[in-house]
Amino acid sequence: MTNMQAEDHPETWPMGRLLGAASRAVERRWARRLETQGLTHAGVIVLHLVSIGVTSQTELARHAHVEVQTMSRTVDRLERDGLVRRDKDAADRRRHIVAITDAGRTAYARSYELERTLLPRLENEDAVRAALVRILTDRE
Repeated sequence: MTNMQAEDHPETWPMGRLLGAASRAVERRWARRLETQGLTHAGVIVLHLVSIGVTSQTELARHAHVEVQTMSRTVDRLERDGLVRRDKDAADRRRHIVAITDAGRTAYARSYELERTLLPRLENEDAVRAALVRILTDRE
């Protein structure tokens, strides 16, 4: 096999390139599937975080690794679509608490099911998940 032919065969790629290319392919497919449900990747992240108890926009931004202004736009869209609501914080009237709605819970559940159809069934999914988590949490 020539170098040019090897380029067309992912099984010959170094692991870093393979992971990067697989990540981009999943991201593109995921975005297309979410779009059919009226969702975005950012929106699903917010729905996940709110469903596990993160309620302030500042904390949502921190957990999602985005700027507060970016988070504000995402929450605005989710609120417009009826998937979350903002309530005044009783302890601090300047602050809003973000809460997931019933429609948001349904949308999040649908996104989870979409994810299950997006990825191929893996022989040892737990080991792959553990390896990916290690990659993400390893501090050089």
